[in-house]
Formats: sequence, C-alpha cells, structure tokens
Amino acid sequence: MKPLIVLTLLAIVASLGKALFSMSSGPEHAARVVQALSWRIGLSVALFLSVLLSYHFGLISPHLLR
Repeated sequence: MKPLIVLTLLAIVASLGKALFSMSSGPEHAARVVQALSWRIGLSVALFLSVLLSYHFGLISPHLLR
C-alpha cells in the first residue's frame, strides 16, 4: 500500500509541475493547465479515498508517536 501512496503523491506533484509549465508557456495553453489541474484534483481525491478505505479494511494502521 505504501508504494501506491508514494506513486500517487509523485503523480500529483508531476501534474502540478505540468500545469506550472503550461501556465508559464502563455495564455494559449489554458486548456492544458485546466486538464493538468483536473488530473491533480482527481488523483488527490483518489488518494484520500484509498487511504480511508485502506484504514477501514485494516490494510494500514496508524502508529502513535512516543
């Protein structure tokens, strides 16, 4: 489960980078910015739901700080 979380976080950062690059390229690339940010939102929601469901089904468990 941890590799999936890390890969999803990396994909979110990559999507943000793509949006930043598209935004800095000029206003003619507005559609690419919207698409990259939409992917970021979708990946973030998917990550959040997968962490919640993994906790619910016991695939991951929290640990206490000592």
